[in-house]
Amino acid sequence: MPGPAQSVRHKLLNTFFSRHSVWFLCIIIAVSLAWFRFYHAPHYIYYFISDTLLNTLLLISTLLSLVGLYDIVQNKHSILKNYPIMGHFRFIFEDFRPEIRQYFIESDQDALPFSRMQRSLVYQRAKNENADKPFGSIIDVYQEDYRFITHSLTPCKPADPELFRITIGNEQCRQPYSASIFNISAMSFGSLSANAIRALNKGAQSGNFYHDTGEGSISPYHLENGGDIVWELGSGYFGCRTLDGKFDPEKFAQQAVLPQIKMIEIKLSQGAKPGHGGILPKDKISEEISQIRGVSRDQDCISPAQHSAFSTPVEMMHFIQQLRDLSGGKPVGFKLCIGQPWQFMSIVKAMLQTKIIPDFIVVDGSEGGTGAAPVELINHVGTPLREGLLFVHNTLVGAGLRGRIRIGASGKLVSAFDIASTMAIGADWVNSARGFMFAVGCIQAQSCHTNQCPVGVATQDKERQKALHVPTKADRVYHYHRNTLHALSELIAAAGLQHPEDIKAHHLAQRVNDREIKNYAQLHFWLKPGELLNCENKDDENFYFRMWNMSNVEYF
Repeated sequence: MPGPAQSVRHKLLNTFFSRHSVWFLCIIIAVSLAWFRFYHAPHYIYYFISDTLLNTLLLISTLLSLVGLYDIVQNKHSILKNYPIMGHFRFIFEDFRPEIRQYFIESDQDALPFSRMQRSLVYQRAKNENADKPFGSIIDVYQEDYRFITHSLTPCKPADPELFRITIGNEQCRQPYSASIFNISAMSFGSLSANAIRALNKGAQSGNFYHDTGEGSISPYHLENGGDIVWELGSGYFGCRTLDGKFDPEKFAQQAVLPQIKMIEIKLSQGAKPGHGGILPKDKISEEISQIRGVSRDQDCISPAQHSAFSTPVEMMHFIQQLRDLSGGKPVGFKLCIGQPWQFMSIVKAMLQTKIIPDFIVVDGSEGGTGAAPVELINHVGTPLREGLLFVHNTLVGAGLRGRIRIGASGKLVSAFDIASTMAIGADWVNSARGFMFAVGCIQAQSCHTNQCPVGVATQDKERQKALHVPTKADRVYHYHRNTLHALSELIAAAGLQHPEDIKAHHLAQRVNDREIKNYAQLHFWLKPGELLNCENKDDENFYFRMWNMSNVEYF
């Protein structure tokens, strides 16, 4: 119960006059100054205030009085009607709340969505600055889910990070690609500015790693600096579509044979909005983007939720083979965020039936995503990366296909430990989107969908783009990649390993509770090679056996 004094204060602050006090004060000041200015102006007043200041105060108080009058008359905002003029401070502070929280309130480890510690690490490595820290870890190593790499008593000399590459392309591929194990994940021109695309691709060219186009198609800016390109093909088929949005084989073949394009990636779904299709707000669709994508500027550019080129797992395999033939035998694979597990298993069964084996699969975690999406999809749809990656790896092992298909992973990966821990549960390489966005200057303002990015990264505003100096930011992209792989080299050398592909599940450990730690080989279930191929009459309590028996090549 509030005390007597507190009750009196509460009543005084909520009376009609107290709620309107600022407005009344503005009216009184405006009327008083107007009287002094136009009717009676004692000469001594000018000893204390100049004529210019008097006129300025009169103008401001008059304008505020009119604002208060408007607040009283309008019916849109209740808070303004009850608190004229004062109510505007609520909206002003609300607008600045994200910045105030980010710069003054959040701790180094508040991951919203990336922590200050994570962002600082990227900035330091991108600027080629020393990222070493003194005085011990600030992470609570006794908290649940704390993860670490188990080191060796016989560590080895760190390997040359330039050797951290893998070959993507099985025996059905005529042009295998030697890829870095750390690359730029899918981000479209349109979502990102022309200068951001230029900087990313130039950095990729300098560091000899690839740059995924995103589903927005290949723009001139992707090709300008000669960096390796992975062409992502979404359900909108941008860059190779007919007028009605269907896949156009001739347009695809014209671009797919370009030497700079190293691989083709079919996007089934993405972590930011699985099952929804891509979104480019109409405010960001310039005439140039309209021409590149072949879409209208009058409405948001929304890719269909599913592909029109295939509707069953078997048809999908034949579409993969078609793309492989049209591109001259380049590696072809697909990207997805895992949802209903039997649907992915249906795709794997279609591989076995058709004998058409994709060269790679990229697993996108639900925690990933640079693009705009409905809040419910961002927060509550899709499988997180760790579980999705483990499921894909296990399924391919159980189907006897793991040795022929490479697995990439993407989803909130920015550090050397992120790379190592992801490879420990089945990935052959990783991609990062927001990490490389930070490298080109992103400050996590979270205004990507408004076309008002303060640093020129995620905007089509020509003036805002000028803030992004391409040569400088390209160097930062290159340094971030190089320094992160150098850190990875030192990290795995501590475990006695020479190459990231040597990282296994037993090298990664996790705290289960305050008394117990297990490595990932103990913590998770692992299928044996070919185990799914003869499981029709096996234990239905086994999740993988049950899902495998539910899957069907005739439908997803």
